[in-house]
Amino acid sequence: MLDLLITHANLPDGRTDMAVAVQGGRIVEVTPGLDAPAHETVDAQGQLLSPPFCDPHFHMDATLSYGLPRVNQSGTLLEGIALWGELKPLLTEEALVKRALVYGDWAVAKGLLAIRSHVDTSDPSLLPVRAMLEAKKRMAPYLDVQLVAFPQDGVLRSPGGLDNLKRALDLGVDVVGGIPHFERTMSDGAASVKLLCELAAERGLPVDMHCDESDDPLSRHIETLAFETHRLGLQGRVNGSHLTSMHSMDNYYVSKLIPLIAESGVSVVANPLINITLQGRHDSYPRRRGMTRVPELMAAGVTVAFGHDCVMDPWYSLGSGDMLEVAHMGLHVAQMTSQTGMRQCFDAVTTNAARVMGLNSHGIEAGRDASFVLLQARDPIEAIRLRATRLKVWRKGSLLAQTAPVTASLYLPGREGVSP
Repeated sequence: MLDLLITHANLPDGRTDMAVAVQGGRIVEVTPGLDAPAHETVDAQGQLLSPPFCDPHFHMDATLSYGLPRVNQSGTLLEGIALWGELKPLLTEEALVKRALVYGDWAVAKGLLAIRSHVDTSDPSLLPVRAMLEAKKRMAPYLDVQLVAFPQDGVLRSPGGLDNLKRALDLGVDVVGGIPHFERTMSDGAASVKLLCELAAERGLPVDMHCDESDDPLSRHIETLAFETHRLGLQGRVNGSHLTSMHSMDNYYVSKLIPLIAESGVSVVANPLINITLQGRHDSYPRRRGMTRVPELMAAGVTVAFGHDCVMDPWYSLGSGDMLEVAHMGLHVAQMTSQTGMRQCFDAVTTNAARVMGLNSHGIEAGRDASFVLLQARDPIEAIRLRATRLKVWRKGSLLAQTAPVTASLYLPGREGVSP
């Protein structure tokens, strides 16, 4: 007897009226019309059954700290960095863990079951690192968390930056991070990319760098990252996050850069909500929106995903852990309003995001983990349009969350009984 059978489900790839059979926490069959005994049978009634949402770029050590010790009055990137510097001396491990656990609750309720979080390694105490490792351990039964050793103040620019980062890796942080555009000079930025990629190669770890988060078209550290990836044989293990400078680069240069990124196997994460909020602040009009060239990168075969980046922290006062909100914004900013483009934006917060994170058991196929989300929508486009309610959220066959369908009762003359 099956543990779980979901019937009459639509899948993101366009298949309709499908059944998904679950045994021992894994999918054993995906087929139309399956009728088999199961401990639990759920009739999806033609709603969308999706793989869980994944966030490949987040800052869990800063989340839900909005207003501490003060509000970012300008809403800018630089004031956010300065504010984080003011907050760091006031942080406690207990408070960091508590906020991370609360955000984990939000995430699961929204069907977000995997998060890659950059954690600041700049302070010699490594307090945020220890706190996030503890939070990761506590959330492991229901949320996959990857931690990136992130030298927020620059690995070369800050005293002891490289040593702190290495100690974070020794404690069990999963991924080597960097921020080359925040080093003191362009040459120091390039040197940091080389240094950190060599460290990752030596330790057999992935790389995920904040890269060119700037409006400066001459900030070109993604070129160095792609080159070092190829030189060191790190293909498939390296991601470049943000790449907002590409928004402002010369088109001829980009025509050479994108093939280099594709050949290197470097993936890309754009952060639509944050990129368009923080970039272009020095412009009057026309004002640049800052998000990298998502459709062009996708067309070249680069794996592109969307991240949330921030939720209620020094850089962003909004957010709720809803990756459909991220996809919705990315769709608009990238003008990806074709049928294919809108579905690609859904992939950017599900399958592509999982690929960036190396989650090989993600997806609705036989043999994969029985982790999925039942959405109150018929297809991915409708899910983005409505920011669809997460009716049920499963992880490895176990139900983690459910929400009642959203309906409205209208009391309009001549329209009795109509439900929108």
